[in-house]
Amino acid sequence: MTHGDATAPPTGRDPALDVVTFGCRLNAVESQLMQARAAAAGLTDAVLINTCAVTVEAERQARQAVRRLRRAHPDRRIIVTGCAVQIDPAAWAAMPEVDRVLGNSEKLTTDAFATTGRVQVGDIMAAPAAAQPSVDLAGHSRAFLQVQNGCDHRCTFCVIPFGRGPSRSVPAGAVVSQARALVAKGYTEIVLTGVDLTAWGADLPGRPALGDLCRRLLTLVPDLPRLRLSSLDPVEIDDTLLGLLGDAPRLMPHLHLSVQAGDDMILKRMKRRHLRDDVLRLADRARARRPDIVFGADLIAGFPTETDAMFDNTLRLVDEAGLTWLHVFPYSARPGTPASRMPAVPGAVRRARAAALRAAGDRQAQAWRAAQVGRRARIVMERDGTGHSEHFGRVRPGAACAPGTLMEVEITHIEQGMLAGLPVLREAA
Repeated sequence: MTHGDATAPPTGRDPALDVVTFGCRLNAVESQLMQARAAAAGLTDAVLINTCAVTVEAERQARQAVRRLRRAHPDRRIIVTGCAVQIDPAAWAAMPEVDRVLGNSEKLTTDAFATTGRVQVGDIMAAPAAAQPSVDLAGHSRAFLQVQNGCDHRCTFCVIPFGRGPSRSVPAGAVVSQARALVAKGYTEIVLTGVDLTAWGADLPGRPALGDLCRRLLTLVPDLPRLRLSSLDPVEIDDTLLGLLGDAPRLMPHLHLSVQAGDDMILKRMKRRHLRDDVLRLADRARARRPDIVFGADLIAGFPTETDAMFDNTLRLVDEAGLTWLHVFPYSARPGTPASRMPAVPGAVRRARAAALRAAGDRQAQAWRAAQVGRRARIVMERDGTGHSEHFGRVRPGAACAPGTLMEVEITHIEQGMLAGLPVLREAA
């Protein structure tokens, strides 16, 4: 989970119109769109807070941010929006520090920022799909392109479908147009994002799959050097997408999986659509297509009813499936969800299990980094002087280069938990 620094207005393109973002990459993309819409409406001297509802902690942090910003900037307008606000707008409107409350659909319209109603939150379940224009995501050299929103599933721990609404896909033609615009701006890597990315296409004519969209992008945007995918549901990855892993070098060999647990009973109680063996089979099939592929995964530690033996199944999955980049969350009960009514695991146990999972992930990551020494990596330079390799490893290249530049690096050693090396110099033709 990422969020802006709420102790002072975050850096924005307009110092009189700032955005604080909590939560996922999709929220980060939408925050940039919000800022553009608000500026177009003439809004000034305001702070927009884009909230997250994935955990109780995320919502608590957003409330703290609102209070701190009001103390620090008593005369600025504070406008809150995002998933937490969409789910419970009355609670946010009741905060004396808040001037306006906007829903997840309203936050992306100029009209909402041009009007003065205190609460504007519509029915997210009836919201149409909207192809948003490509934007420059401040602070990033890679472009994040939203192609899907919402979720039709009802995992027992999750409230996000009630903040995002049903799954809606951006038509492929609009995605291609946005990708071309991003390439024209100089982006060398595009990351496709969504709430349930593998659901893309299910609501479109002919029900195309995510692999069809990727193939179309790679074919119709030949100048795009790199295409990467954000979090994927393991059981919904289609055969076309798996085939592209072996046939399309521009599709990055890095899949981040929404695994959540490695025990079948816990997965059933979560109401996930996959079982433990599904993750293992997917890993095997993907490696058969792309032997060097690297996996990331989301994992929840200490889900209700999880025993030591159940947790051990999840812990062993990290090594058995070869999960390298882990996002680990101790279970956080969301009021009103089915999981919140299940027998809870003590907080200390949840935290200990999360630490064990992170340690297992660190071991996987260290082993992967060690295997890269002596090899070459092609990285996209970021603004901090490092870059991401094809496999999403962080690399320090030992030379300055403009953000967004593709650079080939000879990996010579590991430095402070990061790959490091020297640029590969090519002879002039």
